[in-house]
Amino acid sequence: MKRKLVAPSILSADFGRLSVEIEAVTDAGADWIHVDVMDGHFVPNITIGIPVVKSIKPSTPVPLDVHLMIENPEKYVEAFAEAGADYLTVHVEATDDPESLLKKMRDLGVKPGITLRPGTSVEKILPLLPLVDLVLVMTVEPGFGGQSFMSDQLVKIDRLRKEIDDLGLTTLIEVDGGINQETAKLCANADVLVAGSFVFKGESVEDYKNAIAQLKGGAND
Repeated sequence: MKRKLVAPSILSADFGRLSVEIEAVTDAGADWIHVDVMDGHFVPNITIGIPVVKSIKPSTPVPLDVHLMIENPEKYVEAFAEAGADYLTVHVEATDDPESLLKKMRDLGVKPGITLRPGTSVEKILPLLPLVDLVLVMTVEPGFGGQSFMSDQLVKIDRLRKEIDDLGLTTLIEVDGGINQETAKLCANADVLVAGSFVFKGESVEDYKNAIAQLKGGAND
């Protein structure tokens, strides 16, 4: 079975030493760095913005995987692309014209992604699969870290796997929310696992390395 990619979410990192934390998880084997951007409107939390994305880009050679949980993403995708996002994912619920937005993102030189809240039907994003490099399945309600994994969302992953394979696409399936060594095993049809607290609960590069290795192994057992 293909090895899973692991994208530690800096939402759970120590923001007082963010560049050090990013360098540490990179050294520990992170494949991507996941960056959650929240505006306090689309979700009830506020996190980092464009200047922080730009400042952390030099801290790691691995791709920055930026998840925009914001209203009116059309206004900001260009700035996030310029700040250094490699993958840029938007919510289907946040835009009236996702097709045009995804095409614009590709024109900007980033790899476009689409995602949806747990309560949104997967049918809403299926027509967009040929336009994206990444589809993100949220297994918690977006907005805060440390929530429990919602196993009822696994059917979305399985449905997406079938659709992507049937269409002959290379689109990656990413899962974010409550990922740990045990829940990773449930995500057999996913390609990328986002993990925050499970990785950053450690205190050293060795701890981070062990957590990342557990996720990659656990996902393939």
